[in-house]
Amino acid sequence: MTDEPLLEVRNLKKHYPIRKGLLNRQVGAAKAVDGISFDIQRGETLGLVGESGCGKSTAATSIVRLEDPSDGEVIFNGGGREGRTRDGNGYHPNDVTRFDKKQLKAFRRDVQMVFQDPSSSFDPRMTVGGSVAEMLLVHGMTDKHRRRAIVEDLLERVGLSADDYDRYPHEFSGGQKQRIALARALVLNPELVVADEPVSALDVSIKAEILSLIEDLQEEFGLSLLFISHDMSVIRAVCDRVAVMYLGEIVEMGETEEIFANPQHPYTEALLSSIPEPDPRAVRSNIELTGTVPDPVDPPSGCRFHTRCHKVLQPEGVDLEQDVWRALITLRYQAASGELDLEQIRESVDSDDEIGNRIRDDFDIPQQLSDSGAERDLEQALESIVAEDLAGAVEVLNDSFSTPCEETHPDYTEHGDGHISACILHDDQIRTEAPADD
Repeated sequence: MTDEPLLEVRNLKKHYPIRKGLLNRQVGAAKAVDGISFDIQRGETLGLVGESGCGKSTAATSIVRLEDPSDGEVIFNGGGREGRTRDGNGYHPNDVTRFDKKQLKAFRRDVQMVFQDPSSSFDPRMTVGGSVAEMLLVHGMTDKHRRRAIVEDLLERVGLSADDYDRYPHEFSGGQKQRIALARALVLNPELVVADEPVSALDVSIKAEILSLIEDLQEEFGLSLLFISHDMSVIRAVCDRVAVMYLGEIVEMGETEEIFANPQHPYTEALLSSIPEPDPRAVRSNIELTGTVPDPVDPPSGCRFHTRCHKVLQPEGVDLEQDVWRALITLRYQAASGELDLEQIRESVDSDDEIGNRIRDDFDIPQQLSDSGAERDLEQALESIVAEDLAGAVEVLNDSFSTPCEETHPDYTEHGDGHISACILHDDQIRTEAPADD
């Protein structure tokens, strides 16, 4: 690898407008991708990881212009940041987001994509050889004999037979179809391949074969790779660096082994704890994310992960067990959003006197908090809920159980050797001590 990035993504955004009314006016936007930045070096594999719905697949389709980004830059083969030239409007000539049709067609010779479900990306009426060769025809290769020779050679390189050229997609297994998808991605000899969950639909044994094939092909063809997955064990097997994505933002990035050995963001810790441990004797802590799953249309203020974070900070003057503090934050958000169903709670108890205890039980809040001030405020909020004064309860909960994590959107902190994370646990200006691990 050289110091010159093959791909530079700068503040990339993809917002989907929300429209309502007879005039179809925009009333909001779903922020699927909300300002991500990263580089991919030549010959490097960067893993983009996160749970379903975090925006990683949307980032991929925006980078290759299957969808038009809302904002940001995607610089391909731009010569690096040093000495970069721009036109009179300040735009880089290699910014993919501003390519016209001719430029975009040339770009797609160099950047190809592999999808999660290869079955849906093949025309069932075309032979697999025809589907792969179609890419060559689109880009000007009119000699059908030469096209066939190239495709037959690629089919053999991905572990199939040249005779498979004339067979149809339904005649192949899922793993074989993914091999064909790889052949199609490589037929134009690209510099970068974007692989969007390429093995998530395969069983374990086939998954290992495809991952090994991807590594072999990357070395043989000198490819750079953007590898998208929700599976941290797969990311560890194939990636040089990792970018962890949550609710449209990258929250941590660094070398793969560094991320796995020394995660600095609570969300990364939770993802790593989900990796199955084959040794039943191994002792490990499984982190269960509770709390409120945020809406990308209306993301929470401050750190977007704080509504589910197992290390969410307590304000000065509050001293509670961390799991209890997490439960109080969840109660507060559900009361504010209207998710707290008081009518259903009433139906489950014999009298109004039991409502407060039932709410404590439902949210795993002790009948008596260890912090007397917090107990007093919680009791006041519960009394307001019983009296159906939900607004008053929310006011008390907001005043008493707010977290510094919602007040500040965290900047990136460097942990050395290209390892960065965005969490106020690492902000020197935050005086509140971080909670200890349970």
